[in-house]
Amino acid sequence: MKLQNKVTIVTGSTSGIGEAIARRFLEEGALVVLSGRSEERGKALELELNRKDERVIFVGGDITRAETNRALVEAAKRSFGGLDILVPCAGSLCLGAITEISAETWERGLGTNLTSVYHLLHYGIPELQARGQGCVVAVGSIAAYRGFPGHAVYCAAKGGLIPLIRQVAADYAPTVRANIICPGPIDTPMLHDSAAAFPDPEKAISDVAERTPMKRLGIPTDVASAALFLASDDSAWINGSALDVDGGVMIN
Repeated sequence: MKLQNKVTIVTGSTSGIGEAIARRFLEEGALVVLSGRSEERGKALELELNRKDERVIFVGGDITRAETNRALVEAAKRSFGGLDILVPCAGSLCLGAITEISAETWERGLGTNLTSVYHLLHYGIPELQARGQGCVVAVGSIAAYRGFPGHAVYCAAKGGLIPLIRQVAADYAPTVRANIICPGPIDTPMLHDSAAAFPDPEKAISDVAERTPMKRLGIPTDVASAALFLASDDSAWINGSALDVDGGVMIN
């Protein structure tokens, strides 16, 4: 197993890409701290994944708040004895053009997509250093590179993640590696919510699938496989990189 007994925090892990990453890491031997706002969903997932043995815990809370991230790190230490891998994956669309969204929506979008990553790394990196070796695998988006109608705060926040992760890679190597995955259109609830910004949401989704060189939408396990690669020793010489997992969207 590629992540045997590696203690991992995955934010946004009660649905979509985050859930797929948590499941894949668990299959590869990791000990996983789940994070999400929905206590009901988080507890149900914790119960499901612990049917074989107790290798998963759920810690609920608002990921935009410093204390939630501190609680995640403390739970990893208390339950599993330390921390090896951080996977900040929580995301929020907060749809609207820049003249349409309120300051509150702007702050909420930045808080979920960018500031929450600061909080998790702020509390988590010292624990990775204490282990002598650690890894950060952030989940961004191709929205870091291009604009999408009605996605002002989402694009801005995801755009900020890439230089942040590269700076972490520069500041904390060789003890900590840090990389970021930039998914393209992945068939998750968030993609369908995103399509609501277009006049015909169903057509927008079918069109993007057709425009993708692979002629399909991605699925969460596509991203989970990439996350496993970047978290494992298979990528030991990769640091500060942004990996597009988009079916070739960015080559067009």
